[in-house]
Amino acid sequence: MPSPDEPARNLHPNAKPWGGRFTASTHRAVEAFTASIDVDARLVDVDIRASQAHARMLGACGVLARDEARTLVEGLEEVRRRLASGEFRLDPALEDVHMNVEHLLGRVVGPLAGKLHTGRSRNDQVATDMHLYMKEAIERLIAAVRELQQALVEKAEAHLDVIMPGYTHLQRAQPVLFSHHLLAYFWMLERDAGRLADARRRADWCPLGAAALAGTGFPLDREQVARELGFGRVYPNSIDAVSDRDYLLEFLAAASILMMHLSRLCEELVLWSSEEFGFIELDDAYCTGSSIMPQKKNPDVAELIRGKTGRVYGALVGLLTVLKGLPLSYNRDLQEDKAGVFDALDTLEAALPLCAGMIRTMRVRADRMAAALERDFSAATDLADHLVERGVPFREAHRIVGELVLHCIRAGRRLQELTLDDLRAHSPLFGPEALGRLSPRAVVEARKLYGGTARQAVERQLAEARAILAAAAEQAARDGFAGPGSPGQGLAVGGGAGEGGPGAVAGGEVSPAP
Repeated sequence: MPSPDEPARNLHPNAKPWGGRFTASTHRAVEAFTASIDVDARLVDVDIRASQAHARMLGACGVLARDEARTLVEGLEEVRRRLASGEFRLDPALEDVHMNVEHLLGRVVGPLAGKLHTGRSRNDQVATDMHLYMKEAIERLIAAVRELQQALVEKAEAHLDVIMPGYTHLQRAQPVLFSHHLLAYFWMLERDAGRLADARRRADWCPLGAAALAGTGFPLDREQVARELGFGRVYPNSIDAVSDRDYLLEFLAAASILMMHLSRLCEELVLWSSEEFGFIELDDAYCTGSSIMPQKKNPDVAELIRGKTGRVYGALVGLLTVLKGLPLSYNRDLQEDKAGVFDALDTLEAALPLCAGMIRTMRVRADRMAAALERDFSAATDLADHLVERGVPFREAHRIVGELVLHCIRAGRRLQELTLDDLRAHSPLFGPEALGRLSPRAVVEARKLYGGTARQAVERQLAEARAILAAAAEQAARDGFAGPGSPGQGLAVGGGAGEGGPGAVAGGEVSPAP
């Protein structure tokens, strides 16, 4: 750490972009404390793209000469190339990604680089970068969610005849198709994809042109920049544009719910792969061993995904806390909006493919599931339903079957071992067809209603799931988004805010304000 009395050594008082107002250099400890390049370096690509759009617009509006604008755009492309090749490097002494790009642009085009910031503040610049970055990052996440959904559907289709115990309170409750259980996660993930799409809609607003907080006196064309960058609309209020991060909060809320669903899935993978359950075996590629116990095969990937859920929750609570007391408009506190968001993104971008891989490669042990069903009383509800069908009030039927189960427990017998005389000893209303309702298969197949666990109901679910995935793939293809790892250019996500209304960019024009 620098000494408390040691000034910054390599910058004269006016070296900062805001240095004209100051008579002394910034303290070195302040330099280190306020620098953000270690976090926002990943914004360099979107920062260059947004700056190129800004430069083109300055030329088109006559704020800069067209040849100046062209030189800036080409110079920014050269900066991108040299950064990619390693010839240029980002310098922490220059505070943030924006000042780094402008500094490197100066090395390419000279003093003309100083004109790039005309009509722009770092306040609307960073907001634009984050909106653009989040739009594309959310597209990647949605594609990764679809891949996990695909893995669940494929595994469900491959094991349509496998029956497992269904649980409530982690106690065996009723038998269900293993496919039905897996598809429960498909629908959770479907809502997650919808929440992410909603968050992307809110990120589809372009802040550029808001400047520091009040807009700018230069005759800028905000809609041109928005169109070039693929935004659906511009912010109608310059203060709102630079001061709120609710679109990041919405993303983190959606990410937290998604991560919670992954955690629940991973918890079941951990349980099912244990010797006590033995319902599945995870592939070696997704497990590790013990440094002392040679026999161990540990589900570390599933456990770590479960554990990393806290990081994503923490990012949401952290940003809520940063924002809760901020007066309008911009405050430096907002620099703290990125680290948690980026960490949540990175966590999900790692976790989703790993979950898909575990599902695709796990071995399903139908024999262990069947053996578990032989030792429980999960057909009890169907016995009660049988009595209800014969006129017994449900509460009375519930009591009768409960006493029957207690008798079996005390006698060490299973329901499937009972005879009709055994049943009628508890109620003379038991009919001979009751015996046919005691098998797990009969219990499953009785639930044919929409959303139930009977095979025909699950096949209908699978058809719906397949249709959803096919429609999502077609939409992604139309939008030119290939999938995880590919930057997108505007994933169409349906209705809602950001699609129309004042300031909406559509067909090259902006709809009029009311």
